[in-house]
Formats: sequence, C-alpha cells, structure tokens
Amino acid sequence: MTPLLEVADLRVCFPVRGAARGQARDVVAGIGYAIGEGRTLGVVGESGCGKSMTALALMGLVPPPGRSTGTLNFAGHDLNAQSPEAWRRTRGGQIAMIFQEPMTALNPVMPVGHQIAEVMVLHRGMSWPEGEQHAVGMLEAVGINSPAERARAYPHQLSGGMRQRAMIAMALAGEPRLLIADEPTTALDVTIQAQIVDLMRELQERIGMAIQFISHNLAVVSEIAHDIIVMYAGRIVEAAPAEQLFADPRHPYTRGLIATLPDFEHRLARLPVIPGVVASAEAGAGGCRFADRCALADAGCRAAEPPARELQPGHCVACFKAAP
Repeated sequence: MTPLLEVADLRVCFPVRGAARGQARDVVAGIGYAIGEGRTLGVVGESGCGKSMTALALMGLVPPPGRSTGTLNFAGHDLNAQSPEAWRRTRGGQIAMIFQEPMTALNPVMPVGHQIAEVMVLHRGMSWPEGEQHAVGMLEAVGINSPAERARAYPHQLSGGMRQRAMIAMALAGEPRLLIADEPTTALDVTIQAQIVDLMRELQERIGMAIQFISHNLAVVSEIAHDIIVMYAGRIVEAAPAEQLFADPRHPYTRGLIATLPDFEHRLARLPVIPGVVASAEAGAGGCRFADRCALADAGCRAAEPPARELQPGHCVACFKAAP
C-alpha cells in the first residue's frame, strides 16, 4: 500500500548569526519516514530534538529566515513544490495541525466558535449557520462544558486547557487526511487526555485519517501510536513498530527515555535521568551526536556519524553499538 505521506531527506536549516554568509545549521538533518492512511506515527524525543520544526515543515510554516528542503510527498504530490495558493487549500483541509502554544495560534480578536466554523465553511462547504452549529458540537466533543457559551468567548477568556481543547476542535473540524498533533495533551488532565485520544481514534477509524503525534510523553504515545520514530539533535536515531520499540529498544537514547518512565510495580526513590543536555545542531559534526551523553561511546562513535541500519524488519537504529 502506498503511504499517504512519504518524507525523504527533509532538512530545515537556519543561517548562523555572525558567521560567514551562506553558513547555516541544520535543525532537522536529512530525515525520512512514511505514514499510511489510518496509521499513527509517534515522534518522541526531548525538547530541541527537531520534532516541532519537522511538523512546521510539513505545514509550510518554517519561520524565516529558516528554509526547508527535501521531498514531502503527500497523496502523490510534493508539498515543497506547490504554490502559496495550493498551500492555503492544503492547510486546514488536507493537513491540519494542533500547535504547541494555543494562545499564539488562535486569533485573539475572533470568538473561538467562529474560528472553528471558518474551517468547516472553507474546507467542508458548509454555510456559516451550519458551521457555527457544528463548532458548538466540536467544543462539546473535546470536553468543554457550556459549549454554546464558550463558542462566543475570545481566546483570552478561556483557561489554558480550554484554549488547547478549542485548538484541537479546530484542527479536527476540517476532517483532515493528515493530522499533525504537536504535544496536544500537555496542558490537559489525564481524563481529558483520554477523551482527546479517543476522539482522534474515532475520526481516524471513520475517515482513515493519518496522525503524526509529537510528544515527550512516552506513556501517551504508547497508547495511540502504531509506529514510533525517536529523534535526537535533528536526526532519527531509532524507528520501529510501537510494540517492538518498547519491548526491545536498541538505541541507548531510546533506552534512556524508556527508563525514565515511572513503574508503579517497582517504585524507586529517584527516577533515572539521561545526563547532560541535547546537543546543538553543530555539535558532534562528523560523529554521533549522542556520544557525549552515552555510556557506551568510544573513539569510533566520535569519529563518524552512525548510519541507520535495519536490525529487524521495520526496526532501524543509527548506532554502532546496536547488536543485530
């Protein structure tokens, strides 16, 4: 089956301030992956690993002076090659995104119900009265009490959790073929998190929607993802089906992330941590970017960038120390 989205050699680069003209740094460094219709891809990693910038590239929203290159094949055409007019038709209708910070993504001078209705008017051919009515239903579906009243409110009149849910309602309103969810449940309590995940699954089953679910919360990712990619310093260091990744993680970084999850059957006085911080895009050029934080690293790891190897069908790891 042909994937709905195929990403190949995606790079997002920014000019280096104060450096020679033309010098740039890659915050996303040549990654590739695919998502099929009705499938969910989990994208995990610490802050600064390139997860959100990958999502912005898929929406054509990399902030200037940043630049995105590579092939983004969506439903048979390259997103990077399309015109600004085609991008406007694609965003919201074919591809929708739940942004990480709703206060800056929502229009501050427009009621949230009107913003949700606008998606359905533009991309689903509804009239404004129909759109306004469906907007109230979408707010109710994401767990907002008194949805008719909240639909008339402006973003600053809602709590942070309500704004997040309003943005989720707006992203789902257009029934997109691909939903990019960037930390969609971070500001929500566990009950609402479960409700949002169930709503995504219901829409996925009904219309075959694909989801790219970005999170640092491995527990939530394990509940929704079919496949997972693990990003570190702009690269994919491990990719596998979800069950296989949690059962048999091969990259030291992936093992470190999983080790930080609380285990209620084996309580510890202090949870494990991964020492150090995420390497910058320039750090480790020519070697493994995780080497300075890895207990297994040796001179060979610092001398060359490890290529991605398929250790098992569908399970790829970029690590010299990962045994077959």
